Amino acid sequence: MNTSSSSAPSASSKSKVMVCFQKTLESLTRSLPSWRKAAIIAIAAGLASCTSLPPPPVSSPGGAQAPAGVQPGDPGPLPAPRLLAKSRWVPVPWSELPGFEEDSLFEAWNAWIKSCERPGPVFAPLCGEVRRLSIASPREQRDWMVARLQPYRVESLQGSADGLLTSYYEPVLRASRRPGNGFEVPLYRAPAGLGLRKPWFSRQEIDTLPEARTALRGREIAWVDDPVEVMSLHIQGSGRLSITEPDGSQRMVRVAFAGTNEQPFRSVLQWLVDQGEGRMAAPWVDSTKAWAARNPQRVQQMLWSNPRYIFFQEQPLSELDAAFGPRGAQGVPLTPGRSIAVDPGSIPYGTPVWLASRGSAANLQKLVLAQDTGSAIVGAVRADYFAGTGADAGQLASRVSQPLRLWALWPK
Repeated sequence: MNTSSSSAPSASSKSKVMVCFQKTLESLTRSLPSWRKAAIIAIAAGLASCTSLPPPPVSSPGGAQAPAGVQPGDPGPLPAPRLLAKSRWVPVPWSELPGFEEDSLFEAWNAWIKSCERPGPVFAPLCGEVRRLSIASPREQRDWMVARLQPYRVESLQGSADGLLTSYYEPVLRASRRPGNGFEVPLYRAPAGLGLRKPWFSRQEIDTLPEARTALRGREIAWVDDPVEVMSLHIQGSGRLSITEPDGSQRMVRVAFAGTNEQPFRSVLQWLVDQGEGRMAAPWVDSTKAWAARNPQRVQQMLWSNPRYIFFQEQPLSELDAAFGPRGAQGVPLTPGRSIAVDPGSIPYGTPVWLASRGSAANLQKLVLAQDTGSAIVGAVRADYFAGTGADAGQLASRVSQPLRLWALWPK
């Protein structure tokens, strides 16, 4: 795969800028002596050669603006397809992207700027322009994307462009630094020597075996008052704690993924179905809590049905951090509604992606950034949509399971 790219404008775009400079200056200096005109135009040429401004809006041959729905760059030959480890990318014209003219691109620009904190070698040369365009108009941002990027339809190696979109979020839990008063479920930091035993103890063994309890003694971050909420936190992989400190004060902290026992994941909802409970109509946390209230003697059995266990690390939460989610696998904070988790064998981290998905939960046609992954996010056309933080985001995330198409936007 060709991963070369440049932040400088192409030769053709430079020549257009040069012509523009020359024509403008010649009209302004027509009455000056020829030697002065030549000197001024030479200076303008030097400035034009080093400019890296975004390209101007593209017009149709007659000088009129291109009609809605027809993107510059559509005519002409397309590049060759790209083959990745788990996907095939098929080049397409911009007109194939549904809703490209309607998206509020400035919302995605925050996520793109975050990706530029840890860009890969392909996108790093574009980051200066991405930052400058953060205050540009939507039209200028769209024109820049069309000039700089080529859309590719993401397909499986077998040629299918249809996939699955799910969603995840950052839950907020009540917690205490000390156990008691109903706060009895611990959240643990990773134990020393976690990687020396693979897999580590299962969820049931962590709760029952003295050897596992000894290894985790003193590793508690906090205690939570609801075991189902803790299971949700383990499934999402990170969250926030509204925590009561020993002096009685309250503050908000983030707990981020720090490791796993490497046991297999088993769906609690599937276990409930297997028990004859049927599919849960409400969001799974609410429906599972309702089941637990009706079956208190079986709650532990339900929790132990999922042997996978997550360990966390505490992180401070500044006012600026609060606007973003946890750091994803790319190493940058996630942006609500604009970050997705992908299979990196299909789409590299940091890639801007056009996402199209319609379902009963949400109709989405928008620019997103591939910034995270997950153990269940496997395959070519597969994505997990970061809905944000808190109960409303959780309601949305619990309902999203719908058809998906993706287009990777790659530098020309």
